[in-house]
Amino acid sequence: MSTWSKEELCKIAQADDLHISPFRDDRVTYGTPTWIWSVAVDDALYVRAYNGRDSRWYQAAVAQKAGRIIAAGMTKEVTFEPVDEPINDRIDDAYRAKYRGSPYLSPMIGARARSATIKVMPRQTNQLGPSISKENKNAKA
Repeated sequence: MSTWSKEELCKIAQADDLHISPFRDDRVTYGTPTWIWSVAVDDALYVRAYNGRDSRWYQAAVAQKAGRIIAAGMTKEVTFEPVDEPINDRIDDAYRAKYRGSPYLSPMIGARARSATIKVMPRQTNQLGPSISKENKNAKA
């Protein structure tokens, strides 16, 4: 598994523009980008689904385990991994620090969103097969 460079993680963590696109069922086509909040804890990036486990992007991320994010002017191929409880308190603290004053903070650190926490890590494009969308594949043909 790849890791974030300190510079990349810092840029993404400071930005408020992360769009997540897990693969669709074909594992080639990216899903529709969804704007979500993100935080960094230690050397990893974390995101949560406001609507919890019922969120479509969350379900796709758990099922497909990969996709891409667009944030801070970067497009990155990534892996997705559901998060267990122990680090969730630290993730809550990171959300409180980054999004203090937002009316959406309370739901994002509540049980529903906590249950849908995902660790996002960079991946090499050959880790889970090609990362070429159908549109790009057709353009090369």
